[in-house]
Amino acid sequence: MQYHAYEMARVLTAPWRLAAMNLKRSLELPFNPMGQTYAAKQVAAACEVFEKITQRYGKPEFGITETRIHGFPVPVRETIVLEKTFCNLLRFERDEAVIGRRHDPKVLLVAPMSGHYATLLRGTVKAMVPEHDVYITDWKDARDVPFALGQFDLADFVDYLIEFIEFLGPNTHVIAVCQPSVPALAATAVMAQRGSDCQPSSLTLMGGPIDTRRNPTVVNQLAGQRPIEWFERNVIARVPFPNAGFMRSVYPGFIQLTGFMTMNLERHTSAHVELFRNLVKGDCDSVEQHARFYDEYLAVMDLTAEFYLQTVETVFQAHDLPDRRMRHRGELVDCAAIRKTALLTIEGERDDICGLGQTEAAHDLCRNVAIDERYHYVQPGVGHYGVFNGTRWRTEIQPRIREMIRTIQLKRRMGNTSLKFALPYRNLVETREAEIPWQTETGEAQIDGASAKASTAKGKGVPPGE
Repeated sequence: MQYHAYEMARVLTAPWRLAAMNLKRSLELPFNPMGQTYAAKQVAAACEVFEKITQRYGKPEFGITETRIHGFPVPVRETIVLEKTFCNLLRFERDEAVIGRRHDPKVLLVAPMSGHYATLLRGTVKAMVPEHDVYITDWKDARDVPFALGQFDLADFVDYLIEFIEFLGPNTHVIAVCQPSVPALAATAVMAQRGSDCQPSSLTLMGGPIDTRRNPTVVNQLAGQRPIEWFERNVIARVPFPNAGFMRSVYPGFIQLTGFMTMNLERHTSAHVELFRNLVKGDCDSVEQHARFYDEYLAVMDLTAEFYLQTVETVFQAHDLPDRRMRHRGELVDCAAIRKTALLTIEGERDDICGLGQTEAAHDLCRNVAIDERYHYVQPGVGHYGVFNGTRWRTEIQPRIREMIRTIQLKRRMGNTSLKFALPYRNLVETREAEIPWQTETGEAQIDGASAKASTAKGKGVPPGE
């Protein structure tokens, strides 16, 4: 009934939305003498805010049409290289006619299947495209997949990842963001147990719920305090007609969005109040910035019921993976079998979705990964979203991932010789803790001071980051 009520509310508000937009357009007509009054600007702003908060947002576009390599603009085009029922494997193909043939590392970005579209990783892709051959899992909205095409559960997710990695071939580097950290780790373990020739060269897990018992957040507590039957009764619905997925059992995206919004309701309310004020003032830059964020944030997709329920039960309630009880198609998932895949875990200091230590738990499971191929990094000052998007991602996190990938790539191409390669995390962390006010006049002096301090600490044997 929830889904039907949601659809009915959307239909009932459609005439009001149309009336609001017509009123707004009439007030903005150049020959309307009332249009430039303060009252008219307030009414027009109110109409636009109403339209934005009541519309259904469709799937956004990645919109990545160009990148820069060595300072030169290079066209980029999206290509579907492998199509599955519930997911497309997209490649961001750089124009070789402009830049020539490059032999950059292959990177598979595993987008979260947790309510938002893969376009949430637009900033992640933009930072990786210049120096990597980037592929991404573009998950489909379960509402648009016909019921006759079958189900999709957590085991299918793992199978999809294995198929994608084998399709890309050897020397593929996998980066899993948030929720898919668990199936990505499981897929890597299964491939290791089977002795696959296409095991990932490296696996990067970013803000993932490997063990949610460590520093549990509100999200973790809500998922664990009720039995799985409660979720099945209260948040699962059937897709209504006339959607293509009519009669499919799903976890509706609007319920997930409601949960996210209520967690930070005051912040979202303030953002829309500020939008109203900026519309009245005519601050177009601020309005555009608000639109860019919320056009993405409010665009949600439905998840299949079986996938959602299995994820809640396996990851947040039973903790099967960290307790070494998780099975895939009847086969016990043993992360200790992973030996040929380097492991990097990244967490945000202020992450309110996956608490500190939850992603790092992967190192306890992958105990047979070589010590010089295991890295862990905590990014100061960022929350969950900042781990894979924003300034800190571009300037601090992505360069570490890039360095790790190339270190492992070089080692694999040299046949895993006994040569000692520098650890990217330990090399970079020594100057990370020094906060440099780049925009002050004393910035240059403080840089020298920070470098000297780091060198002194290294000479005294102080561990990196302390």
